[in-house]
Amino acid sequence: MAENQPAPLAHEKNRMTKPFHEYCERLVGFIRRCSSETSDSRSPLSGGDSEFNRLALTLFSLQFEHVEPCRRFCRNRGIKPQMLSDWSRIPAMPAIAFKETELTSLPPEKRTNVFHSSGTTEQMPSRHFHDAGSLGVYESSALPWFQRHVLHGARRKLCFIILTPSPALAPHSSLVHMLETARRECGSTDSLFTGRIDATGNWTLQVDATLAALRDATETNQPVVLPGTAFAFVHLLDHLIANNVRLQLPSGSRVMETGGYKGRSRSLPKHELHSLIVDRLGISSERIVCEYGMSELSSQAYDCVADHDTPAGARAFAFPPWARVQIVSPETGREVADGETGLIRVFDLANVRSVMAVQTDDLAVRHGDRFELIGRTRGAQPRGCSLMHL
Repeated sequence: MAENQPAPLAHEKNRMTKPFHEYCERLVGFIRRCSSETSDSRSPLSGGDSEFNRLALTLFSLQFEHVEPCRRFCRNRGIKPQMLSDWSRIPAMPAIAFKETELTSLPPEKRTNVFHSSGTTEQMPSRHFHDAGSLGVYESSALPWFQRHVLHGARRKLCFIILTPSPALAPHSSLVHMLETARRECGSTDSLFTGRIDATGNWTLQVDATLAALRDATETNQPVVLPGTAFAFVHLLDHLIANNVRLQLPSGSRVMETGGYKGRSRSLPKHELHSLIVDRLGISSERIVCEYGMSELSSQAYDCVADHDTPAGARAFAFPPWARVQIVSPETGREVADGETGLIRVFDLANVRSVMAVQTDDLAVRHGDRFELIGRTRGAQPRGCSLMHL
């Protein structure tokens, strides 16, 4: 009998893996259809609301069954998958749960990658576990939305000068993985990462290497994609200002700016940061695209499309059609009216092996199905999100 014991275990693993595999295939097909729906990059994609709803309910059922903290969280709120017919009623797990529990359907031996949240090295990071299948979905989600917003109008592969450490130095960064995916698929062979990690584990920028790459691109008239965090741009710009240097990057160059400062540089209001980028790098303001992402999500939002004029005050972030966003009241948990401020809640179909509904601690103003990012909350978590009842 002992020799026959492994068979049920293998059968159980197959029973768990097959539905996730089938879901991933359906989702990737949905992403492809959404991505090819229209060539007008200024228009929002409809994304097929009914299909989104079916996929969301399917994924919620899988995660309720196989992600034990998710199941407890929902049961304590009296919610079961068979009770729901609309994705918007799926309970949103607070983002802090990614720090305090292993929020995954993957057993330890199947976890091939893990993304950590950024922050100081003294803090416990969020952990978002992936296997090859979920990582493939992550890339399928990240690439078309990046191409649509950051690379719009590019006629050839561009040189990526990426102001972050490389994947070898930062293997647990979802931002780095996303940028490496874009570089691999869309970048020229001379693309490079110019960030490093210091002795304390913090990211730093090799300013001399960055400037050398920018000057090479300028001399050869090669348009560049310059993605980086806000604090990396401040380090670069401060060096240019201190040395009275101005560059004029080739026509077609564009910037992708993301993230906050986290005490790693002086902080600048966004409009001032962008003005300095225009002044010191010679990139027009309509080619500066802002990205909103986090390790707890597998899809990203962007606030404009490169090379398109945007009316003053009209820039607001949009997720792809395979994700939905709500701006909710911290007091009631209900969606706020248009123009009001609340917390960002995301329903991300590409969050295959964790939870699809995530309640963030970020504040935003609702603009229809888009949002204007304000910053992180201070103080209490929104009601109903206490981890004491996970």
